[in-house]
Order: sequence, then C-alpha cells, then structure tokens
Amino acid sequence: MSDIPAFSMSADALVAFANRLGDLARDAIRPHFRKRIEIESKADASPVTIADRAAEAAMRQAIEAEYPDHGIYGEEYGHARPDAPWQWILDPIDGTKSFVTGLPIFGTLIALTYEGQPVLGVIDQPILSDRWLGALGRPTTYNGQPVRANTGTELSGAAVMTTYVDLFTDSESAAFNRLRKACRLNRMSGDCIAYAMIPAGFADIVLDGTVQPYDYAALIPVIEGAGGLITDWEGRALDTKSPARVLAAANPALHAAAREILSGA
Repeated sequence: MSDIPAFSMSADALVAFANRLGDLARDAIRPHFRKRIEIESKADASPVTIADRAAEAAMRQAIEAEYPDHGIYGEEYGHARPDAPWQWILDPIDGTKSFVTGLPIFGTLIALTYEGQPVLGVIDQPILSDRWLGALGRPTTYNGQPVRANTGTELSGAAVMTTYVDLFTDSESAAFNRLRKACRLNRMSGDCIAYAMIPAGFADIVLDGTVQPYDYAALIPVIEGAGGLITDWEGRALDTKSPARVLAAANPALHAAAREILSGA
C-alpha cells in the first residue's frame, strides 16, 4: 500500500479510535454469547441477532460523535455519507452462524479507507479477547505485539482454510479441491478468524467465494502488514466497493502458487 499523508498525520488517533470501536463491539456482543436469543433471517437467508445490531449501533454512534464527516458502511445498517473520502466499513459479527451455535470463531471487522484505499483494519474476537490490527506503514500486531506471516513457499507444506464450502459454485468447489489436495492440511469454517491465522502463523492460504466489502476490507491491512498478500482470485487488487472472490496468502510466492492451482493451469 502506498503512503497516504492524510492518514500518516492522524494515524495514532485513528488507531486508538479503532481499538475503542473494537472495545465497544466486545461490550455489546459478550452478554449475548451462548445465550438463548432470537435468531432472525435476513433477505439473503443469513442469520442476524440482537448482538449484531447492538455492536454495529454502538460503533456507528461513536463514529458519528468523533468523526461526523466520515462515511460509514455497515452490514446491518447500510451507508451513511457514501461519498465521503474517509469510510468506516463495519461487520459487527463476521460469522453469525458460529456465534449462534456457540463457537468462538467469529469476529468483529473494522476497516477504514481513504478514497477507497484501506488504511486501517481490525479483526477482533470478543470472547477470547484476541485482536489483530493492521495500519498503513506499520507492522500488523496481535494483542499489541508485532506478528509476521510464514515465509514458506511450498504448497506441500501449507495449511489452507475457507469459510463455507457452500459459498462456492461448482467450478469454484472443484478449484478449491485441487488446492486443498496440493496442501498439507485444510480446515473448513472460520470466517475472519481463518484469515487472522495468516498473520498469527497458523494458516498459509485462505480463500472464499464471492463475499461483500464488509467481509474483506479489514483483512487487507492486517494481512499485508504481516507480509502477506490478499487479492481476488485473479490477482487483482480488492476495491472495497464491490463483491469479490478473495484469496489471501502468507507471502506473494505462495499466493502465486495458489492462483496457479485455482486457475487450473
């Protein structure tokens, strides 16, 4: 990611504020975990709960108070000021299916973009108190300590993960099967926490079929700040405005190897 002076001048304050948003989301989510709560279905049949809505509402309220000229795009409550140069992109619970089944492998995603470029990203697991933070020009941190993705470049030694195999089309499923067979091991389901395992050093490749900007925007600074690479399946930069098929890897060489397998070359 290229330098952005507008971010560099206020990076410390924005990083601190992003951490505050993560704390607010934790406070809204934790009281509802492993509790019998109502589960609603949205228009796309995906589940939503009071925890999703409360977490996003808390973050939006804080942004409106602190940065009233910034735009907001959240999964639950949509857009505010979509033409503003600064945009906060929020997914209060990425992995609601895991949340409602009592599995602590969901997370809160918080991204900040400037004129479309991701400059700050947070992946927060509220139950385990795990937080990854990536910011332009800074190393990715895990609970405040710098982390680095794996440097191995051989698929035969790699761990590959995906969120849900049922997100794949038939051709994408065939491509994923080729890739997983070329790798050392594979895991299914994990949502944003699967991607967090790249900077944590426990995963080497994570991919998904078509997902929304609030699913991937925060991942970009986190993975790139740890030495990884995240693009669409064709190797194009993610624009944070459109749905995309996402491919992330611990390093560019491994990313290229995965792309070759996915393409069927």
